[in-house]
Amino acid sequence: MTRLSVEFLAADATQPITSAGNAQLGIAVLAGIAVIVLLITRFKLHAFLALTIGSLALGAFAGAPLDKTITSFTSGLGSTVAGVGVLIALGAILGKLLADSGGADQIVDTILAKAGKSGGRAMPWAMVAIASIIGLPLFFEVGIVLLIPVVLLVAKRGNYSLMRIGIPALAGLSVMHGLIPPHPGPLVAIDAIGANLGVTLALGVVVAVPTVIIAGPLFSRYAARWVDIPAPDRMVPARPSEDLQKRPSFGATLATVLLPVVLMLAKALVDIVVDDPKNHLQRVTDVVGSPLIALLAAVLVALFTLGRAAGFTKERISTTVEKSLAPIAGILLIVGAGGGFKQTLIDVGVGRMILDFSKGWAIPSLLLAWLIAVAIRLATGSATVATISAAGLVAPLAADMSTAHTALLVLAVGAGSLFFSHVNDAGFWLVKEYFGMDVGQTVKTWSVMETIISVVALGFVLLLSLVV
Repeated sequence: MTRLSVEFLAADATQPITSAGNAQLGIAVLAGIAVIVLLITRFKLHAFLALTIGSLALGAFAGAPLDKTITSFTSGLGSTVAGVGVLIALGAILGKLLADSGGADQIVDTILAKAGKSGGRAMPWAMVAIASIIGLPLFFEVGIVLLIPVVLLVAKRGNYSLMRIGIPALAGLSVMHGLIPPHPGPLVAIDAIGANLGVTLALGVVVAVPTVIIAGPLFSRYAARWVDIPAPDRMVPARPSEDLQKRPSFGATLATVLLPVVLMLAKALVDIVVDDPKNHLQRVTDVVGSPLIALLAAVLVALFTLGRAAGFTKERISTTVEKSLAPIAGILLIVGAGGGFKQTLIDVGVGRMILDFSKGWAIPSLLLAWLIAVAIRLATGSATVATISAAGLVAPLAADMSTAHTALLVLAVGAGSLFFSHVNDAGFWLVKEYFGMDVGQTVKTWSVMETIISVVALGFVLLLSLVV
């Protein structure tokens, strides 16, 4: 049993901090979410502040004492940051080393050189491969900033359709962001629901591969017909890291990026095959395959395979690491506040309310989790907020689930969190501006692609639920 499962059962075993009935709790949940949505969408308030105020509003509408509501929120914030904060920081360091050392460029150049030999037919597949590999350790926004300039360069220099090249890259980044740890959304959902990280990672890869193929290279054929525009000259930049005298090798860079994934997958495989806590091999893989050790190992290796290989001095490596941590402050606060909102939901008794209601529902738990995440995503525009909030709401549904189905519940939430990005999503505007599209063109390409990812991923999650 995971740490959070124990925490949840302990919290569920205690009396709620309010005596409100299910009807009042339902109204309180809707009101709390409405406050968050209104503050983010209407008043453009930062998600951290919106989640904090929304948590207090939730407690107030549920009739909980203010001091107990504050205690619930702060304890949830603290436990969430303690659980995933270090992992987010390590992922940021790895991503920064990858970008600054030229390792990302090395992967891009190598794959594009191979794909170029096919006369361009393999280029969409190359772009989705690049985005998926690069997107493993990078936050979504960082991945976009890093990869879209490459997309524009490839489209411009190779005279390719911008959508034919761009959609696969965006699909690769988005699928990694929504379904594959160590991205913050999946990590928080795993923590909140009490899922096994290794099993979630393994099943996430199974879902992600066909999803990214359908939403990327295949859909890009239609997107290129709907929106046929050239790469905007004003946005085509100089390649990053051109000042570097040397870059890490392709093999070393790829091995470094994939190291934490391999370690976590190895742990999941050994856990399934051996299933003996006293077995020496399982004890070793439990340690080295834990997300903290796996990511820490990748960062330490990256200091040499990326930093030193690029000719970085000790001082420059230190500066790179330092610069990687500042941008994640906002992410940590949003994730932490989301954890506080989740804990407030649990402590006022919403978990029991959902269990009571769900007993009479004919909707499968996985579909219910997806629908909740979709609703929050459409309202707030944030995949991370949708994942955090939905995971907190559906966590009670995992109480009687198997390890595999608990992991699929996480993936259902992640899939729902990607549904139809539109004008209240920062990513929507980022893609629009980089590609030089208008709002209608962005909806027909980016928004439709996000919806395809969400629906297709749900379909594969439901299929897997029948066989695992």
